[in-house]
Amino acid sequence: MGRLEQQVALVTGAGAGIGLAIARCFAAEGAFVHVADIDGAAAERAAEAISRAGGNAVGVSADVSRGQDVTAMFRAAEKSHGRIDVLVNNAGLNVRSDFRHLTDDDWERIREVNLDGAMRVARDGFGLLRASGKGSLINLSSIMASRGLRQLAAYSVTKGAVSALTRTLAVEYAPFGIRVNALAPGFIETALTERVLRNPAINRALLDRTPLRRFGTPDDVARAALFFASDDSAFVTGAELAVDGGMSAGL
Repeated sequence: MGRLEQQVALVTGAGAGIGLAIARCFAAEGAFVHVADIDGAAAERAAEAISRAGGNAVGVSADVSRGQDVTAMFRAAEKSHGRIDVLVNNAGLNVRSDFRHLTDDDWERIREVNLDGAMRVARDGFGLLRASGKGSLINLSSIMASRGLRQLAAYSVTKGAVSALTRTLAVEYAPFGIRVNALAPGFIETALTERVLRNPAINRALLDRTPLRRFGTPDDVARAALFFASDDSAFVTGAELAVDGGMSAGL
């Protein structure tokens, strides 16, 4: 049996990148996966691909910055299964800009998705996680939550808040059997990092700061998410796991 056999999972931002890799991994381990994404067509394609590979999944269109979308997303999950065993707060975005040029609109949009969206999903998904009896909430933070890098102020601030939210909810949700942990990816090869990583100078500089001398893949993050989702981490809550090839351990 798979490590998530008979489990119900919901992953936001799962139409591509890290979210898609997590959805695929969970389905391969036996979970029924609700694949949620702001791009409803991408969510449907992802769910269909999972089904063709022998898994069980359904696509859901949801913008986590919109309360009505989050409500509808959870209503659909409740109607089909009545619970969620694993909830992954993965949806996120970034707009690179020197802070002095950062617009109010960009700041608000990043905050609305990365922080407000994560809060809303964690809050509104509580009832379905509680119904599981041993729910696992996994938030996607970033190593940038505790480090400074040019043009990432808004992203870093929101991810730092997600890390703080994780610790708080770990304490608050524990009496209900819900574990809350966070993953902090480093530089992972996705569409979000493509423009940066294809710059030769930046590419070399980042690899020089990564002890394992490679960038991560979405599957690297997915396998870490599987640890937090499964009973392998049954006594782990309030933790944050860096998935960064050792970058955050270096000087």
